[in-house]
Amino acid sequence: MTSEPAVSGDTRIGEAFRSHGKRAALMPYLMGGFPNIEESRRIGLACADSGADLVELGIPFSDPLADGPVIHAAGTAALREGVTPGAVLEVCETLAGRLPVALMVYANLLVGHDTFVERAAAAGASGLIVPDLPHDESDELRAACDAHGLALVPLVAPTTTDERMRAIGADARGFVYTVSLTGTTGERNEIRPELRATVDRVRACTDVPVAVGFGISTPDQAAQVGEIADGVIVGSRLVRAAGEGGAREVGELVAGLAGALGR
Repeated sequence: MTSEPAVSGDTRIGEAFRSHGKRAALMPYLMGGFPNIEESRRIGLACADSGADLVELGIPFSDPLADGPVIHAAGTAALREGVTPGAVLEVCETLAGRLPVALMVYANLLVGHDTFVERAAAAGASGLIVPDLPHDESDELRAACDAHGLALVPLVAPTTTDERMRAIGADARGFVYTVSLTGTTGERNEIRPELRATVDRVRACTDVPVAVGFGISTPDQAAQVGEIADGVIVGSRLVRAAGEGGAREVGELVAGLAGALGR
């Protein structure tokens, strides 16, 4: 039997949302193994050094249905270089010493999930985000995550019904990942005005923090979302920067996002 860690992922994530000192917690996304394993490790550490409160660490997958072209291309490049889930978990182990890590992983990689969940917990992960796992089919994985001290973070969208949102919110661990728009990840020109109503709906259904992702790419947009939500998730813009300028450029962008949230 695996013993429960001294500090569960749910507790560690909750503390990150409570103690950041900004208008909202900042959660950069990085693709594990892009542009290569060692640089992705340096990128994660640059995020920690530059004001990130948590990180979302993607495990590359061949059919990432929730991801737009930038993240999809990064995952494809990582797979082409032979990056494996095990290699990404080694990156997780490095970063987990600095800040909570939520692994973004697709359901196909969780077949025989007990082994993966155990390995993720051993690598210091605080949670899992599984964008293609329906809430109706999540009980077994949630129980495995609970047993190993991991938070299974659910996603909701603007199109999620109130009834379904209440069920998801009641079972949420860590935080609720609130998708800001319909469609895939990617940079957008503006934050939709309907976002506030969506976040209000989510808050009414859960006791855990509400973080918003998809379409946030600039400091001004992060500040706008930070006035509404408990957390701000930025992905495609940082993945693009990872390919263009590596850890240095990502660190500069994260510092700018953190500064905007701190004003």
